[in-house]
Amino acid sequence: MNAKAEALREQILTLVRDYYEAAFSERRFVPGETPVPVSGRVFDAEDLMYAVEAGLDFWLTAGRFSAQFEHEFARFFGLRYALLVNSGSSADLLAVTALTSPKLGDRALAPGDEVITVAAGFPTTVNPIFQNQLVPVFVDVQLPTYNVDPAQLEEAISPRTRAVVLAHTLGNPFDLDTVMDVARRYNLWVVEDCCDAVGSTYDGRSVGTFGHLATVSFYPAHHITMGEGGCVLTNDSRLKVIVESFRDWGRDCWCDPGKDNTCGKRFDWQLGQLPYGYDHKYTYSHVGYNLKITDLQAAVGVAQLKKLPEFIAIRRRNFSLLYEGLKDLQEWLILPEATPKSDPSWFGFPVAVRPEAPFTRNQLVRALEARKIATRLLFGGNLIRQPAYQGKYYRVVGNLKNSDFVMNQVFWVGVYPGLTKAMVDYMVETFHTVTRELSRAATQPV
Repeated sequence: MNAKAEALREQILTLVRDYYEAAFSERRFVPGETPVPVSGRVFDAEDLMYAVEAGLDFWLTAGRFSAQFEHEFARFFGLRYALLVNSGSSADLLAVTALTSPKLGDRALAPGDEVITVAAGFPTTVNPIFQNQLVPVFVDVQLPTYNVDPAQLEEAISPRTRAVVLAHTLGNPFDLDTVMDVARRYNLWVVEDCCDAVGSTYDGRSVGTFGHLATVSFYPAHHITMGEGGCVLTNDSRLKVIVESFRDWGRDCWCDPGKDNTCGKRFDWQLGQLPYGYDHKYTYSHVGYNLKITDLQAAVGVAQLKKLPEFIAIRRRNFSLLYEGLKDLQEWLILPEATPKSDPSWFGFPVAVRPEAPFTRNQLVRALEARKIATRLLFGGNLIRQPAYQGKYYRVVGNLKNSDFVMNQVFWVGVYPGLTKAMVDYMVETFHTVTRELSRAATQPV
């Protein structure tokens, strides 16, 4: 870059910082008037500057920022490989699809093979199982961790069981001791969906490092954001190459964008029924996709990653403030519990309304929303009740009574780093106010 261009770049970035201060200055919180979201983007001038710097590079596909983020994010988890993709849902799709690769030989998943998962979850944790013509085996969750009931894992096993795909619900790790023990004894693949759980630990070890593959999302709701974006994590070099292939059109070549002949024998391969010497850059070993990310998104991720430890700490603080503030309401509400041996990096604060409470979940949610406190249900509730899965082939273990409980009684509120202590205090106060009002209304004569 010439001197004039470099000087102009520095001037632009300085102006971007000034623009951030003018355009995104912090607004005063007014209880009852200012919205209290469940999640959202949290960014500063540096994030904006990184995005603009990537734009000035005008390298529109994955580039230097993508490579930097993949290296640093893998290091955060203590893993060898992090592969950026365009969403957390795509990460789930690639993780499951990778396990169908013929390169895995006898361990490759085939149509009709069974995959254990939970019914109370998010659709894109489960959808890749259907999309690969595999059979989900739905097991129930425990209350109030909202994670897989480990006692049902053995019951779910059949001669066709080949994998386990589970999410750490709202950042709360599932029982990894039991899951990994069952997986080892039955030779099962394990995919950890960590889209809500970046920074969570189990027995002092980061989630995402136990299974064969793990997935992460960078949607604005998540622990760090790129706007859209996701990642597949693994320590297995063979799985890394397979995931990369499915992500990049299914090609056999592993050259980075804009690079040639990384393997050193680009015109010396003979694969499939292609002629000897067919260009390796146009040789395809999988029926793949194009699920890559842009460097502009990755640049934002590089800046966000610097803030991740602070974000995790604030999430834990906000969770603790809510728990301490609401524990005197346990006559009517069931508060969440962390899985034993875990330290969650909470995505949200789940609340269950007891069936015997003098008000319903829907009444409480409506009352909170009316006071500008946003709520969300626990994703799809019991997924087998959802219209998308009617007529689909799956197997169910037990009666899924807790998944139905989640569908009918549970919701969650935010703990994300954009929530100040004043906002959390307002949430606690409002919970007390509306539960008293709803209880009083229920006892009034009609």
